[in-house]
Amino acid sequence: MQFPESWLREFCNPPLTTQQLADTLTMAGLEVEEAVPVAPPFTKIVIGEIKEAVQHPNADRLRVCQVDVGQGTWLNIVCGAPNARVGIRVPCAMVGAELPPGEDGKPFLIKVGKLRGVESQGMLCSAKELKIADDHGGLLELPNYAPLGQDIRQYLNLDDTLFTLKLTPNLAHCLSVYGIAREVSALTGAPLLSPVFPSLDTQIADKLNVHVHATDLCGRFSGRVVKGVNPNAQTPQWMVDRLARCGQRSVTPLVDISNYVMFEFGRPSHIFDLDKIHGGLQVRWGRDGEQLKLLNGHTVTVDSKVGVIADESQVESLAGIMGGDATAVSDETKNIYIEAAFWWPAAIAGRSRRYNFSTDAGHRFERGVDPQLTAEHIERITQLVLNICGTPETQIGPVDDQILTMPDSNPVTLRVARANKVIGMPLTQQQCADALRGLGLKVTEADGTITVTPPSFRFDLQIEEDLIEEVARMVGYNNLPTNPPLAPITAKIRPENSRSPFMVRRSLAALGYQETINFSFVEESWEKDLAGQTDPIRLLNPIASQMSVMRSSLIGSLLQVVKFNADRKADRVRVFELGRVFKRDASVPDSDTTVEGFDQPMKASGMAWGPLEPLNWTGKSRLVDFYDVKADVERLLSPAKAEFVAAEHPALHPGRCAQVLLQGRVIGHVGELHPQWRQAWDLPHAPVVFELDLDALTHRTVPMAQSVAKLQSVERDIAVIVDEQVTHAQLMKAIHSAPSQGLLRDVVLFDIYRPKAEAAGGLSASEKSLAVRLTLHSDEATLTEAQIETAMSGVMSHLAKQVAARLRS
Repeated sequence: MQFPESWLREFCNPPLTTQQLADTLTMAGLEVEEAVPVAPPFTKIVIGEIKEAVQHPNADRLRVCQVDVGQGTWLNIVCGAPNARVGIRVPCAMVGAELPPGEDGKPFLIKVGKLRGVESQGMLCSAKELKIADDHGGLLELPNYAPLGQDIRQYLNLDDTLFTLKLTPNLAHCLSVYGIAREVSALTGAPLLSPVFPSLDTQIADKLNVHVHATDLCGRFSGRVVKGVNPNAQTPQWMVDRLARCGQRSVTPLVDISNYVMFEFGRPSHIFDLDKIHGGLQVRWGRDGEQLKLLNGHTVTVDSKVGVIADESQVESLAGIMGGDATAVSDETKNIYIEAAFWWPAAIAGRSRRYNFSTDAGHRFERGVDPQLTAEHIERITQLVLNICGTPETQIGPVDDQILTMPDSNPVTLRVARANKVIGMPLTQQQCADALRGLGLKVTEADGTITVTPPSFRFDLQIEEDLIEEVARMVGYNNLPTNPPLAPITAKIRPENSRSPFMVRRSLAALGYQETINFSFVEESWEKDLAGQTDPIRLLNPIASQMSVMRSSLIGSLLQVVKFNADRKADRVRVFELGRVFKRDASVPDSDTTVEGFDQPMKASGMAWGPLEPLNWTGKSRLVDFYDVKADVERLLSPAKAEFVAAEHPALHPGRCAQVLLQGRVIGHVGELHPQWRQAWDLPHAPVVFELDLDALTHRTVPMAQSVAKLQSVERDIAVIVDEQVTHAQLMKAIHSAPSQGLLRDVVLFDIYRPKAEAAGGLSASEKSLAVRLTLHSDEATLTEAQIETAMSGVMSHLAKQVAARLRS
């Protein structure tokens, strides 16, 4: 919510400086995010009038102007603005003036100079040069009644301050200047100027036939016919300035009036071109397939969950959100229909987001707008229409006010003792009651309790905690005591056989990966392509069309990060994420931490792309491959020993992908990105990715201390011939399960040989030779040759039985 300080002080003017006012609002929960002057500092710029403007003798695009600044003599100023002409009043920078700093950050000093041989005694300024607007179409033209010689800062009130408030959703009553003034009055005790809405005399009895079909959409609908308006009238400068300082540009007088009242009193309204309405209006839910061209030029398709205002032939407006182009006011408009309604917040919430835009009206209605003042605000709008667009032929009709279903104001009771406990400071019942009365709430007291009947503009006051918050806001958060907690604090010691997710992050960072945090909702194509989910979990109300489903894998999120960095010429990327994924699981019950039918496990995933090492003096590094990332996974799981089994995954290369098994349970996958997705994502080479269950990484075996071996180990190398289909895992399993009298300590594969053709020694093209090193050791005595031979014979015989291996000659 942005507004100028001067407008606020017209309703409530406390004896506070700008900074004190900002601090007061912030400490009451209305966080002042920014307080900046309307214009940057500049000096000696006054209002001048161009008396003469002749062509520069030496330049086609320059004019020599005689400017009267109210000092008796005219200034000779050379100007290149296209709108420099006789009779207009504009800002004039005198000699010695300092303009706002330029791009170099230095102020611009005005001196007497010559332009193409003609002396210039100042400078005529545009709004952009004064940095009060972005318009650079020419000189800033002022009204003809602007006083000559007056300082432009004083005339345009450029010493005003723009406040920007960051409001929480429960403070919808502060989405207007008057609403904020009401809060300031309660906080400071300064008097509040209450608005008066006198009923205007009517000249005609015309009413537009309006039928509200959906009372769960619209609880109150008010409207008025006004005929004979002038749509080409000029919006007053004061209104243009105030709208601009609220972040709203001027459009047309009728639109400006509607927007002005919205910022003034928080009442969104709409003005229809009466002559473009076919028959009467219907307020109802939309029908599937109906289309509407909006004021922003977009055409949307509505359904039964979107409220609309329609006439006899078509939909004319999205209820509470935006009007339609078909009945918009234009330069030819003569007769109008002013509408102000109460739309139920639940009926408006989230509707505009479905169409990927938001409006000021929707923002207010989905939080709640006072339903009691629709008719009064129509009187205010009508009066402004008469003042700005009125003509001798203007006629107004009566206000047609249909009150259908209004929200109930249920009393809420505050226990003073409970308030003291929650707020953390002793407050008397009188202090609590005064704080609530200051907010304009109707208060009744009993012994130890205060009962409040919420006014119509306070939709947020529903439970006792809401009243406690109001008391705390009025007391001021800066006045709350900073008492230390009284409860004993005992550190929770984590068991040795587990580690925290933070330690997993530390381990990944130590391996050279950088953490990323991504949205849990992703593109639907990611789920289909990278996770194989043909029926993903869809969001009912996505924040964007490309974020419409919940992710069941972290791979897509990391791939997007790699792609983002690769597009920006990063040559080496290592990223990881610890995040939640979402899957359907009928066995999951509903509880405080789970949602029925949905499993939400935590995953740890990493992706490596580019060279294995950064470029250094030793030469160009090779690209990271499957085994590099597999090694990282083994380090993460250490001291547990994982098993890697060839597998398939929708996102991974069919020949370079493995399941990760821990104690026989599949805990994830590791592999290279599928060539199809590498090409689709336009990556020069494939990243390697792993995704593991986080609980497998947080549970670990506690290392056991062992004494250093006192006796020497024995190593024996053997080369065995096996079929090409025999895997490394099968070979290792056969060796470890062989009868070795408990002497076998370690086995390492150190060589693989495949013949190109029939080889000597009986090695065929369908076979391979695997060389392994076995480490034998005994803690009791030095091994004898007989023990070694017995163990080796047991290993060889077991290999022959399990994998049909034979010793290579």
